[in-house]
Amino acid sequence: MTTIARERPRAAIRPVDPSALRLALFTDSYPPQLNGVALLLGRLVEAVRARGATVRVYTTSDPAGAEADDVRRWPSMAFWAYPEHRLALPTQPRVRRELRTWQPTLVHAASPFGMGLAARAAARALRVPFVTSYHTNWSAYSSFYQMGALRGTAWHYLRWFHNGGARTYCPTHAVEDELAARGFRHMALWSRGVDSVRFNPSFRSDTLRARLGVADDTVLAIYVGRLGAEKGLAVALEGMHEVMRVAPGRVQCAIAGDGPYAAEARRRAPLGTIFMGRLTGDALSEFYASADLFMFPSTTDTFGNVLLEAMASGLPIVGADVGPTRELLAAHTGVTFAPGDPAAFARQLVALAADVGRRALLARNALEFARRCSWDRVWDTLVGDYGAVMAEASPR
Repeated sequence: MTTIARERPRAAIRPVDPSALRLALFTDSYPPQLNGVALLLGRLVEAVRARGATVRVYTTSDPAGAEADDVRRWPSMAFWAYPEHRLALPTQPRVRRELRTWQPTLVHAASPFGMGLAARAAARALRVPFVTSYHTNWSAYSSFYQMGALRGTAWHYLRWFHNGGARTYCPTHAVEDELAARGFRHMALWSRGVDSVRFNPSFRSDTLRARLGVADDTVLAIYVGRLGAEKGLAVALEGMHEVMRVAPGRVQCAIAGDGPYAAEARRRAPLGTIFMGRLTGDALSEFYASADLFMFPSTTDTFGNVLLEAMASGLPIVGADVGPTRELLAAHTGVTFAPGDPAAFARQLVALAADVGRRALLARNALEFARRCSWDRVWDTLVGDYGAVMAEASPR
């Protein structure tokens, strides 16, 4: 694969004290919504405050969203093609009034629509430094959610939106390279971490395995995540039919999560597949740690947060051979298969299920890799770059 040359390192700039940071975060997705972006941004707010900065969140309304002085919610509606995603269109005069009164030193848009679009316009009008982050491959999603007409224009819009900021934060180098090839500028890496106390092999439960009907010589292959068409579940479930045919009784499949594809996933799944529903807390930790390998068939994710959780739980991965996943598996933490190919998925899973030694080696590598993915290091790097953006924008 050709690697796109990244921007040269920026000249050293005197760091800004984090206490000088007043961050206005604009997002269409925020807790209590349960998705990867919302959970990440909830962590971001906690981490920025822990480092002495001030944060205010501007986001969409949510039936379960509590009102708070530091979270401003705008009336919103479900996006017709993707109901879990909400959209709001705040009026520009009100957003500018809000920001002029609160006086942020940095505006961060974590969504290119709705709230993010309002943030971009207001930040530019008020001359406040503006950054964005890239979380969702909207161009790829358009193929799954009746938005095919948008596919050709999506990149033009996204490039315009993100290039309006001083940074576009990307979760992996693979995403940086893809965006650079499409004319995006000013990228910086904002990686992800994992809580290795919450996710680790000590949660393995023989009781849970027994409850799932998993014998000592049975390999438990699991999936955790949103049940959406874009997650590649059709490929994995079709492949599991082949696994059951060639290795009867040797592999048990279990799936945790919920979403609009749940009913279709149940329809497509081989007989005996276990659907756990949405798991949280210790139940989720036990589910991960009690498995033997993790399935990740998605070709649309910009970063599979669940991959790090699985690795921290001691699981080798069977993942689609696409840039972001390939990057995370480069430390020999799993195996890949040709994207969209159920037969290739089945071959890799059957081979790994039959090779106890290889699974153990990949699991050790996964644990070692996950333990290096410290959230503190992630947040220190991001907050440090926030300060660099502020310093770059200051008059010299």
